[in-house]
Amino acid sequence: MDAVRLILASRRGLAGSDAAAILTEVWQAQALAQAIGSRLAVSGPPELRGEALGLTELAGRGCGVLDTPDLDPDDLLAAQLTELSDARRTLLSLGGLLGEVGIALVGVAGSAVDERTYWQCVEAIDAADESRDRVREMLRKLAARDQSALPEREPG
Repeated sequence: MDAVRLILASRRGLAGSDAAAILTEVWQAQALAQAIGSRLAVSGPPELRGEALGLTELAGRGCGVLDTPDLDPDDLLAAQLTELSDARRTLLSLGGLLGEVGIALVGVAGSAVDERTYWQCVEAIDAADESRDRVREMLRKLAARDQSALPEREPG
């Protein structure tokens, strides 16, 4: 399935009502970011490969700080990634998702009844924020590449 469609599915899932559902969707979103980073690192535009590797590592950390949800393998969004047709569109969508992840985690942390959940959320917020920074940097590099590819215009 195309990365953008999976990101949209993740955004819909993130709108869950209880903390457990939100934490599961946050884990899914980070796993999806990790898969997208891996895909871009291997077959994306060359200027993105270093940042894409960084995204893979950061998103992996985002998964690692949360309890791994008990999901059926068919329900893993990251495992459904088969196509990444438009890097810019994917990164724009992923950046939005990671922002929503951070907001959702703030809500869960604020209502956490135990210290462990609170600190998991804090660490996951940090990982999502750093992942989003990597996405922004990749978008900046794509914009710079596209700008340099434009033909120079003659004055007048």
